[in-house]
Amino acid sequence: MQLPDAVPIMTLPSATLFPQALLPLYIFEPRYRRMLADALGSNRMFSVAMQKPGRSRETPCPIAGLGLIRVSVDHDDGTSHLILQGLTRVKLTETVQYKPYRVQRIQPLVAEDADNVTVDALIAKVHELVEQRLDLAPFPSPFPMKKGPEAGPHEPTVFTKTEVLNYLGKLPSADQVADLVTCALLSDAGERQTILETVPVEPRLKHLIHFLMAEITRRRKAPKA
Repeated sequence: MQLPDAVPIMTLPSATLFPQALLPLYIFEPRYRRMLADALGSNRMFSVAMQKPGRSRETPCPIAGLGLIRVSVDHDDGTSHLILQGLTRVKLTETVQYKPYRVQRIQPLVAEDADNVTVDALIAKVHELVEQRLDLAPFPSPFPMKKGPEAGPHEPTVFTKTEVLNYLGKLPSADQVADLVTCALLSDAGERQTILETVPVEPRLKHLIHFLMAEITRRRKAPKA
């Protein structure tokens, strides 16, 4: 897919968009309504960046996710619901437009292939931790997974531990495993942003393992409902 040199930027608190992940968005601000209309009229792409913590003015983190609008539903009041699918990490560089919405130049960030004994061991540890996490709570999947035809159209999508682990085992790269597990299971926005900003696969997996262990500990210590 040909990526543009510059894209609109949506800056949101605590938001991260990972490659392959699905992000539902509700568009209501006038500037983002205009942005959405322009994107739908061109390449259907824009970037979602997390607001830099501690900044009062709009300041996007320099590493963000580039997404493609898969579905957009307009409402009578001018608002919209849409599903954005992550394409790649990007580095935000020069700002070329501020009004009516921000547009910045981008540099795609792609990890080099990582296929070695260390990565295999790290992936095995991630699978082990995912299994532990699934024993504590359901899996809030942002993956492009589909239930079988027996699921009704209005039933919530809940995946079994076996389905999730089988899906992870079939992913073609450690890169995808790291990203999809991160956006599905890490609740802390700062942790997700750290992994988004870590392009090389091996250190990214190490971050993920550290954060997953902390997430599991937090859930085990949380009071029972």
